[in-house]
Amino acid sequence: MRVWWLSAGLALMLMAQNAAAGTVLVVGDSISAGLGLDTSKGWVSLLRQRLEHEGFKDSVVNASISGDTTANGQARLPALLAANKPSVVIVELGGNDGLQGHPPAQMQQNLAAMIDASRAAGAKVLLLGMKLPPNYGARYTQAFAQVYSQLGEQKQVPLVPFFLEGVGGVPALMQADGIHPAVNAQGKLLENVWPQLKPLL
Repeated sequence: MRVWWLSAGLALMLMAQNAAAGTVLVVGDSISAGLGLDTSKGWVSLLRQRLEHEGFKDSVVNASISGDTTANGQARLPALLAANKPSVVIVELGGNDGLQGHPPAQMQQNLAAMIDASRAAGAKVLLLGMKLPPNYGARYTQAFAQVYSQLGEQKQVPLVPFFLEGVGGVPALMQADGIHPAVNAQGKLLENVWPQLKPLL
């Protein structure tokens, strides 16, 4: 009888762990897709390893595509939500909007729609902010950066203000193009994300 109770208790514990496990969906651009890298060494792969190391059962789906803008991400998101039923959505988009000179107001509208759609599907959202190089002009770079801070406040969404903090502008941590983080920067990217992500798991 005692063995039966122990077995039943173990089964209930396993069921509880499985019920708590979810899916983390990463919707990003080339930085999260690992352009120029062995993707097994990108920050999203390191995230999978961190989750396992810390005992989380959550799976990770990397739906990032190089070159994606916020409009592309918004268009792709409904199908991704339906297919993966994520518990957490990490949105890492906007860099290409800025590099292509898209209006910040439109970018903000697209990101807001992604946040709303994710929440409507039952997922928590983490927004990863970006900044542009100063050569894009003070007025545009400021308006671009404010998109993320305004969304964080208006939508009450967890925010990493600058995803490339400690990496962007550091030649030793960037690939030759000066835009994409090198392999030795991927751990730093994860460290920038983890404090905001962990409470959502």
